[in-house]
Amino acid sequence: MTSASPGECLIVGFRGDRLDAGGAFAQKIKAGRIGGVILFDRHLATKSQENNIVSPEQTKKLVADLQDAAGGDLLVAVDQEGGAVSRFKAARGFPETAKAALLGAHPDSEMTRLAARRTAETLAQLGINFNLAPVVDLNINPDNPIIGRYGRSFGDNPERVARQAAVWIEEHRRLGIACCLKHFPGHGSSQHDSHLGFTDISDSWHRKELLPFQILIQHGLADAVMCGHLFHRGFDDAVPATLSPAVIGGMLRRELAFDGVVVSDDMQMAAITSHFGFAEAAWRAMAAGVDIILVGNNLIELSDAPGQFEQAIAAALQRGDLLEGRIEEAKRRIRLLKTKISLEKRA
Repeated sequence: MTSASPGECLIVGFRGDRLDAGGAFAQKIKAGRIGGVILFDRHLATKSQENNIVSPEQTKKLVADLQDAAGGDLLVAVDQEGGAVSRFKAARGFPETAKAALLGAHPDSEMTRLAARRTAETLAQLGINFNLAPVVDLNINPDNPIIGRYGRSFGDNPERVARQAAVWIEEHRRLGIACCLKHFPGHGSSQHDSHLGFTDISDSWHRKELLPFQILIQHGLADAVMCGHLFHRGFDDAVPATLSPAVIGGMLRRELAFDGVVVSDDMQMAAITSHFGFAEAAWRAMAAGVDIILVGNNLIELSDAPGQFEQAIAAALQRGDLLEGRIEEAKRRIRLLKTKISLEKRA
């Protein structure tokens, strides 16, 4: 593998509640072919109600085993927003927190702070260091099938959403846990769910949807930003945001001056898979400016995501569609994030 080996740029999900130290997945982690792991409580592809998260004791051991395989250098990610998007359920012995819509309805941010503190403490006790939250989408369309319907937004006022998100991030940072703002450039006005197919926000999107991202970036509170699989013909008339240099390089990097880690939304969502194969989507996302490719292996099982990712990147490099400098830039940002997590944990 070359100096531009892309493994560090990959977060992958896997099936099961334990790690086989001699198994293929553990060996890929040990070899540096996977930079992070994402955990789920269920396995949607097989409709199983059990997956990586069964109990506090089991999850803590699983995370410790994953870190041992990686020499302690692994991003362990989870979607723990509270409310409907919670991987840690009370029935399995975990504390629960309210959805963002209820927290944002309070006149101040104290309830959000308490919920964030409880969430961060749970993650810290388990060894999880990367929460794919908070949602900073604006609740512009209350009938939105994936944001509004589930109360995942703090509200429709960008400044208020940014204040609530800031509190959430501060409580996580206090315990050495990085957060990820989602879903850039804004999923709250959409009419469709990008999990299920093509999602066009061209006629529903409002420029104020950028404001929470902008405010948090300006205040140094954006560890990472998740790019949504959202199509806007005014930004890029060919591809969704995740694959668009105009959206990532133009809007997010240049206009909003963000130099942190950009994470793709799950590359197995139908908004991507209905139009692109994994290989093409992976190299296009990296070329567009995404630093971490997220493959949940939950909606669909991809048996050898690291191998297919490596082949896709190698082929794109050979063709000249992707430059080695882009891979090195992504790895630099990821390492800075890992260093920041480590420093905050020791503070």
